Amino acid sequence: MPVLPIKKLIVSGVLCVLSAAAVAGTTLRGNDTRLKSLETTDAGRDWEAVGRLDRAGEGFCTGALIAPDIVLTAAHCLYDRDTMAQIDPTSIEFLAGWRNGRASAYRAVKRAVLHPRYVYDGTLSAKRVRNDIALLQLQRPIRNTTVTPFETDARPREGARVGVVSYAQDRSEAPSLQEVCKVIARQDGVLVMSCDVDFGASGAPVFSFDAGRPRIVSVVSAKARVEGSAVSLGASLAEELALLQSQLTGAHVGSRMPQGVGRVQVGEPRRSDIGAKFISN
Repeated sequence: MPVLPIKKLIVSGVLCVLSAAAVAGTTLRGNDTRLKSLETTDAGRDWEAVGRLDRAGEGFCTGALIAPDIVLTAAHCLYDRDTMAQIDPTSIEFLAGWRNGRASAYRAVKRAVLHPRYVYDGTLSAKRVRNDIALLQLQRPIRNTTVTPFETDARPREGARVGVVSYAQDRSEAPSLQEVCKVIARQDGVLVMSCDVDFGASGAPVFSFDAGRPRIVSVVSAKARVEGSAVSLGASLAEELALLQSQLTGAHVGSRMPQGVGRVQVGEPRRSDIGAKFISN
């Protein structure tokens, strides 16, 4: 049996392998659209349920409303990168539709549920990325008619066109939309995508437009490189999200989250950067 050649996938300094069959004949950014700023009211009108997740103004991630009081994001946004300790979820604020110093709604986080198999231990693996999802319950539901929660959908197939709405270190005051990028591969439950992401886009929703309206199919977990080209990695949803939703409705959901942890940041990169870090070591 012939052995397929492999492509190298580098994730924040960690070398993995990606089957050449997944990327053969693929131009990573051949038909991708560029980032479009959503800083005006008209441009951002359909994306008000995407917001910035702030920890006392120190570092941020991106999150998206999937119910009036539930935000979907990446699990690693709930950890202090230096101490590797989980942070107090009540220190986080969701700024729905944050744009040029104002939000359509401001809500504190009441509690958080992380994927039970997610481990933030200083290592990087497909399992860690695959389980990198969390749900945040807000103190009060958002009933603003301009902020409509997004529906979720099944994981997209290889070659599917998707889009991402995110904040980042160079666009922290308004989100940007990349309406067309593609799923390069699905490997070990992880989506490898050509989407343009940067620090701060951790937890950003990945959208499918197949149903005629945007539906969330993944969240951004990390950025990586394939043969020198930048790619993004998306965490799994589907049954994983159902698991978190069932946990959220159970008793003592917030018991995993320590209270009163000292000075912590939501995924804040070291020192001078302002956006949230992707999974890295």
